[in-house]
Amino acid sequence: MTSHETKKQLTKEFSGLKYILTSEMRSKLLLTIYDDSKNLDDLRNELKKPSATILHGLKELENNNLVRKVQKYYELTSNGYLITTNMIKLIENWYSVNKSKLFWNNHDLSDLPDDALKNMYLLKNAEYVNSTTSDLSNAFNAYIKQISKARKLKIILPIYSENHFRHLITLLDGNELECLELVISEELENAMRQNEYIKQSILENEKVRIKTIKNNVKLFLTISDEAVCLTLFFKDGHYDDSQILIATDDEALKWALNLSAYY
Repeated sequence: MTSHETKKQLTKEFSGLKYILTSEMRSKLLLTIYDDSKNLDDLRNELKKPSATILHGLKELENNNLVRKVQKYYELTSNGYLITTNMIKLIENWYSVNKSKLFWNNHDLSDLPDDALKNMYLLKNAEYVNSTTSDLSNAFNAYIKQISKARKLKIILPIYSENHFRHLITLLDGNELECLELVISEELENAMRQNEYIKQSILENEKVRIKTIKNNVKLFLTISDEAVCLTLFFKDGHYDDSQILIATDDEALKWALNLSAYY
């Protein structure tokens, strides 16, 4: 968690953040010259604003050591580059959370570590899938579709679900799945060992590696060769199988692997 002193410092620095974000011109100027320096004509053509407005914004950024002029071209200073990089991250985080706001609003996020929460932008391409009254299995079927052709699976499994076990056993019995890594709590492992069929088919299967953690976690994360799937728990503690996030890009894989490594 952020310390009290750090929070006080963040509050002080908010004025600087507000200075950038409350000005559409200042924000757009930083974003426009982020990848490449631009002259006034370039900026006027891209921003569709008069020279006087652009020059006023550039002067303000120069005074704050965020932009400098080299001959006829404007470029970011090192401070400007760092600020703009993190501004982009903030915008992408905002977009990612807002895009799947129903998913995040409905669930308990307490077992997502700070780094996972701060890097939500890595999930900006994730697809939100939910079940409906006409198709109660929509989310689960989307999950099974994603794992059905996997060669390797890494799963943080928080629930005892014979429905999930049955599909995993089918995959293990086939030729596609080469390796299954399960991260489970001591309590869940003990429960699985009470069922002889699950014990032999999963826990004692040579394709399966078990990593046991002391406590259960309120998230169900699956990482395959091509997809990341995340389901969570309601705030009342019950597991929700009706809503899922699915992503198939490298950024989401990076987010999921970091979360998996944390546990």
